[in-house]
Amino acid sequence: MSEFNWKRIVIKVGSALIAPNKSGCSSHYLLSIAQFIVRCRSKGIEVVLVSSGSVAAGAHLFDDIDNVPIATKKAMAAAGQTEMMATWDKLFDFPSAQVLLTHADLRNRDRYVSVKETIATLLSNGILPIINENDTVTTDKLKVGDNDNLSAMVAAAADANALIICSDIDGLYDKNPHLHEDAKLISWVSKIDASIYSMAGGATSSVGTGGMRTKIEAAEKATSNGIDTFIINGFTELSFNMLLQGKNPGTHFQPFEQPMQENVHWMTHTSKAQGELVVEGDFNETLNEGVEGLTADEIVEVNGDFAVGDTILVRRDDGTKLVKAEANYSSCLLSFLTRHSEHSRYNEYMQKTGPIISEKNLAVLEEK
Repeated sequence: MSEFNWKRIVIKVGSALIAPNKSGCSSHYLLSIAQFIVRCRSKGIEVVLVSSGSVAAGAHLFDDIDNVPIATKKAMAAAGQTEMMATWDKLFDFPSAQVLLTHADLRNRDRYVSVKETIATLLSNGILPIINENDTVTTDKLKVGDNDNLSAMVAAAADANALIICSDIDGLYDKNPHLHEDAKLISWVSKIDASIYSMAGGATSSVGTGGMRTKIEAAEKATSNGIDTFIINGFTELSFNMLLQGKNPGTHFQPFEQPMQENVHWMTHTSKAQGELVVEGDFNETLNEGVEGLTADEIVEVNGDFAVGDTILVRRDDGTKLVKAEANYSSCLLSFLTRHSEHSRYNEYMQKTGPIISEKNLAVLEEK
């Protein structure tokens, strides 16, 4: 692995590898992954494992596994999580630790820092963190939704050098290889743009929730943080042997030469907007002069219910997304102030209490 020179990696394993037939966990495909993790650790490379599969692992314990309500899926996750952890644990002769997360744990800055510290402490003590979304308690409002994107957020939180996403095909193809015999593997991607996303089809696995699109989304998150990202075939041992030899077995996404600052990356790719401010079309002039000059009379709408400290989106009235930022005012107060922005006393109040959003807590969004 000398060519890659990694010190810490995150590997993401999906449900189809954990419980291929929804009949409980199987070590059939996991043995080569476990061996890869062992060999990485023997080379001094720290490993974080993001493992899907709790719902698929627990499905066989329930009578009806098709078209089940969300409450049953949560119960499946609760039952399957212990089986999944036990399956991984028996493949290693070193300790592992279960870390269950929701998006709420990652989008809140204090909790995000706590997650970073926990992962770092586990690794420094030689313990393998095994991370999964907490499907038992999460809701639509709190969930990441797929472990591809979760793995990219974890890679950023773990300060990883590389993210390895296991798929059921060799990597990103120019068209769906399951449908087109002439599909060509894209071995190298220097920039993720609309043309790359256009190559992504839907999910091909009956047990997983992530398709190729979510893997590209994860690659975009990770590479913008300076993290080497690979999509590989997790069903074949050859993929892992090639990585150990410093070779690319699938699709390698090149990391940014100048990664985003850590707080900007967190704001852009991890923190979730709880509401939005719609501003006048000429807000770009304010943006160029400094966002702290944003005034209540430039706000056209205040949407959503957010509190001080929540992340919000600022967009133009034509829909163009401009920045994500930490709100210095609640949605209730901002709605009141924008309705009365013609009164000088309210403008004086805002001048005394501070800007609506601050330069130090924002991320400027690129138009795509």
